[in-house]
Amino acid sequence: MNRTIKLYITGGALFLLAGCASMAPKYTQPAPPVPAAWPNGPAYKTEAAKAKEQKPLAEIPWQEFFVDPKLQKLISLSLDNNRDLRVAVLNMDRFRALYQVRRADLLPQVNASGGASFQRISDDLSNSGNGATVHQYDVGIGISSYEVDLFGRVRSLKDQALDQYLSTEQARRSVQITLVSQVATAYLTLGSDLERLQLARNTLVNQQESYKLSKSRFDAGVASALDIQQAQTSVDAARVDISRFTTLVAQDLNALNLVVGSNAAEDLLPRSLSDNLTPLKDVAPGLPSDVLLQRPDILQAEYNLKGASANIGAARAAFFPRITLTTSVGFGSDQLTGLFNPGNFAWSFLPRISVPIFEGGRNKANLQVSEVDRDIAVAQYEKAIQIAFREVADALAQRGTIDEQVAAQQSLTGATAESFRLSLARYETGIDSYLSVLDAQRSLYAAQQNLITARLIRLNNQVTLYKVLGAGAK
Repeated sequence: MNRTIKLYITGGALFLLAGCASMAPKYTQPAPPVPAAWPNGPAYKTEAAKAKEQKPLAEIPWQEFFVDPKLQKLISLSLDNNRDLRVAVLNMDRFRALYQVRRADLLPQVNASGGASFQRISDDLSNSGNGATVHQYDVGIGISSYEVDLFGRVRSLKDQALDQYLSTEQARRSVQITLVSQVATAYLTLGSDLERLQLARNTLVNQQESYKLSKSRFDAGVASALDIQQAQTSVDAARVDISRFTTLVAQDLNALNLVVGSNAAEDLLPRSLSDNLTPLKDVAPGLPSDVLLQRPDILQAEYNLKGASANIGAARAAFFPRITLTTSVGFGSDQLTGLFNPGNFAWSFLPRISVPIFEGGRNKANLQVSEVDRDIAVAQYEKAIQIAFREVADALAQRGTIDEQVAAQQSLTGATAESFRLSLARYETGIDSYLSVLDAQRSLYAAQQNLITARLIRLNNQVTLYKVLGAGAK
């Protein structure tokens, strides 16, 4: 008896060792379908020296990049409360559990069982002609329908489940980077519209003073009725902008609360978007091969590609025999008190092999599907890299010119402010009409609004670079 058990154990071990084979194709990472360097030209800055001095972007935590304390607190709240990130984490937990299910298929499922049956046999059905009551008791332990993975089918499915889990982990990281950048963008947009609103209010005060001046000059017979009407149009235009920016500020706050996942406290909101506001740290882009291949969305696409390759192994293994084992060891008796007597020991060993002979082309079609899925995953991976390269190139193009744009806009704002001062002085001395003052006021107001826009674009460009370069991915 002991010799028989040893033979079964040895045979089972050999089967387990044989299950290490896999028919999945060897994975080879596709070459990135993008240039080895970022674009160059008048719109781009030279970043090579700075990139060498900076640590890898994936290792820069968001706390180091977004240095404004208020913004840091809002980002922390969003990471705790945002529902999109919560769904991404739950998806990751789900696929981790599915991977554990597939991994468990590699091991035999051992079950302990015990039971009893009671049966009354009639006189006519009894061999002796006398009816009887039959009692049966059994207890045992065994393996049910364990597949010996000789050709790696189960292992390939396990590898596919692992790649799916790792893909969802990268999806969670991608959602986190996007969420952080969304909070920063909403924060900066709110600050810019608050500054626009304050500018509109200040402009209204100035326009009202100009209206009073025009009316007093009209009452004195110095100015015409046209001057009063022109001054009134400026006052009304400022009132319209105040209403418009009041609406935008409320909408900006709603957008910020949405990405944060809760209502932001009043003391965490920005007051304006001034020149002294420095909520961001600069980053250098590095090289495409170092940066793009570490972006979470590209890693997600690569894990999907690996999972598709593993699925090919499972489809190939379906062409070969499948061996399953069912075993049990235990005791059986017609009396409960004698259940564990040595003579009542029982065992069973039921190997089963199934060989595909005719299945209507199902296995071949499944293999073709898995190979096409792999080719689709390759194309999606390459497309993800191309999109990422374009996103970074666009952000770098804007980065290379935005400082010059802001400087030019500041100079323009200063020039229009001086032009307005001179026009007002000439009007007060009666040299020019109020129309020249009105034109100068409108030019100054537009220049001030455009300066706010230029500053916002510069800050948003830094946020965009943080996102598209994959900074803070770890």
